[in-house]
Amino acid sequence: MKSLLPLSVSLFALAMAGCGEKSDELPIDGRDFDGVNYSEPAPYTGRVIDGYLRNARVWLDIDGDGQYSPGPLTVVLESGTEVILREGEPTAMSGANGVFSLDTQSLVRDPGEAPDIDPRDYSLHALALPGKTVEQLPDGDRPVDKAYLMSAPPGVRQVTPLTTLARYRGLAGEGSAVSGSVDSSMASVNLLSDYIQSGDQRAHAYARAFARFMASQFPVPYSEELAASGADGTERLLSRQAVYLLGLSLARNAPDVVAIVDDAASAGGYAGVDVGNLALPEVELDLSDPVLLTRQVVSAQSEYGDLPTSPSSLMTTAELSFAYGPDGRVKAISAEGCMAPSMTELARLVTVGGQMASLGTQWLPSISLSLQSRVAYESGGVDERLTFDWESQRIYFETTTQCQESLADTSEFGGPPEVTYSWIRGDDGVAELTATSDSEDRVLQLDYANGTPLVTGHRLLVNGEERAVLSLSELSDECALPEDVKDAGHVVSRQQDYSYSAIDAPVGFDDLTLEFDARNEYFRLLRYSFADLDMAGLDHVSSEGGFDWVMVYPEEGAVDYVDDQPNLIAEAYLTEPGTPADCGREFEEVPFGVFGQVNYQYQRLSAYLTEQVQ
Repeated sequence: MKSLLPLSVSLFALAMAGCGEKSDELPIDGRDFDGVNYSEPAPYTGRVIDGYLRNARVWLDIDGDGQYSPGPLTVVLESGTEVILREGEPTAMSGANGVFSLDTQSLVRDPGEAPDIDPRDYSLHALALPGKTVEQLPDGDRPVDKAYLMSAPPGVRQVTPLTTLARYRGLAGEGSAVSGSVDSSMASVNLLSDYIQSGDQRAHAYARAFARFMASQFPVPYSEELAASGADGTERLLSRQAVYLLGLSLARNAPDVVAIVDDAASAGGYAGVDVGNLALPEVELDLSDPVLLTRQVVSAQSEYGDLPTSPSSLMTTAELSFAYGPDGRVKAISAEGCMAPSMTELARLVTVGGQMASLGTQWLPSISLSLQSRVAYESGGVDERLTFDWESQRIYFETTTQCQESLADTSEFGGPPEVTYSWIRGDDGVAELTATSDSEDRVLQLDYANGTPLVTGHRLLVNGEERAVLSLSELSDECALPEDVKDAGHVVSRQQDYSYSAIDAPVGFDDLTLEFDARNEYFRLLRYSFADLDMAGLDHVSSEGGFDWVMVYPEEGAVDYVDDQPNLIAEAYLTEPGTPADCGREFEEVPFGVFGQVNYQYQRLSAYLTEQVQ
C-alpha cells in the first residue's frame, strides 16, 4: 500500500480555533489562523481560491451530502431536536477576490425551541462552474473550463484545493484534517491559508495541480450541464457517495501530484510551473459506489476426517481477498490457502471488463477440497494469486502450494506464472478463454445460445481434445407460485434444463436442471450441478463425481441486503447432486451433508478505498 505524503497545517490554527477569540474580519496577511474564527450574528464570510475565483457557488453543507440543498430542510441537532430551515442551506456566489458572504440569520433560532446552529460545525463547499466562474490572474481574468468541487474542514472559511485535501485526509482517517503531520517535503505548507495573499508559490502550484486533477475526475455530463444556460450551481447532480469518492481520490493521489509538481519546479521554481502541461495521474472512478465482494471464507475440511459432513463440523481452509482499483475493476484475487480458479467465472468477469458489480451475482463459488489447503492456510501469508492485466488482456495465476497437482509450485511468488489466461472477444462477450501452463492448454469456447448472465453453454478442449460440452435449453417462463410460498425467502420460480457430456462425467450424470429465483428484481441462481472426478477421487471425499452448488441470499430487510444489488450471495454450500424437483416450491436452503461452504463478505467501494488510504 502506498502511504500518503503527510501534508502539514500549523498547530497554531488548531489552538486558535478553540481559544475563544472572535473576529468578524478575515485576516489578509496569510497568517496560520486565516478563516478559523467567527462571531455571530455577522455574515459568514470567506474566500474561494484556486486563484481567486469569482462567481463560484458557495454553500454551508449542513446536511452533509456535499451538494447544495434547498429548503425546506430538516436538520436534526445533537440533542435530537429537529429544526426546519425554510430557505435551505445558506448559499451565495463569490465576488471579487473570491470573497463570499453567507447570510446565516436562519441559523439563529428561538431559544425556547432550539439552540442556534453554529456554522463552524459544518463544512463549506464551493463549485466552479464552467464558462461562468472566473479565475482572477495577474494577466487578466480567465473563465474556468471544467467544473470541480472544493470543500474545507468545519470552521475553515478559505475554500481551496488544499483545504479540500485537508478535509478528506481527515475523513479518511489519515491524520487530523487541521493539524496534519510534518515531513521535510511539506513542512512549510499551510493547507488552510490564503496562499495567494501570503505569496506561497509552492502551495499555489500544488493547489493549481490539485484543481486540474479534480476537474479531470468530475463527470463530463455534469460539467456540461453546469455550463448550460441557466445553471447556477444549485443543481443536485451527484450522490453523497460520489462526492465522497471525488474527495477521497484527491487524498489518494495527492502524493503523486505533489511529486510531479516538485519535479517540474526543480529547474525554475514553483512560480514557473506550467500546470496545464503536467502529466497528472489519470484515474477512473466508479461514482455509483457499488457494493463489491472483498472476501470469501472457505471451509472444506471436516473435524472428523471424511467429507461430506455437517456444516457445523467444517474448518476454515482458505480465505480469498479481492483487490480493486477506484473504478471498481478487479486487480487481483489472493488466497491464504488454495483456490480453484473457474474458467467460466473468469470468462464472465472478462466479459464485463473486470467490473465485478456488473456481474449482478458476484463470483459464483469454486473450491479446493485438497487437504493441503488447510496446511497452507495455517502457515499464514498469501499462497495463491490471480493477477489481472487488463491492458495486456492477460490473467496470471501463481501458486506456492501443492494443491494443484498438475502445476509446478515454488516456495515464493515471482518468475513465470503457473497459468496464463488469454481471451478472444466476440459479439456477445468472451468467445474463447485459453489457460496455458507447462503441462497443457485448456480452451473454453463459449456458446451464448439460451445463456443468461449467470450461466452460458461451453465446450472445453484440453490440448486440442474435446473434454466437455454444456448445452442449455430455453429458460422456462416464471411458474405459478402457491400463496404459501410467494413471500418465502428463496423460491424456485424458474428453471432451465441443460445437458453435460464429458470424458470424466460420472455415470448417470444427466437430467440436469438449473434453479432460479426470478421474482421482482431477483435473478438468483439457487442450484447448479457440475462434475469433477479429480475432486471426487480424493481419499477423504466420498462422491461419485457429481456435485451441486447451493446458494443462499440475504432476505429483504436483512442487514446485509442491498436494495440496488439484491443478487449478492451470502453463503454457498457444496453438496451431493439433488433430485430435480418441481418449479414453484420454496427452496431447500441449508443442506445437512456438505463437502464445503463459502461465506461472502462485501464492502462499498468508498469504504474499501478508504481502508487503502489508511
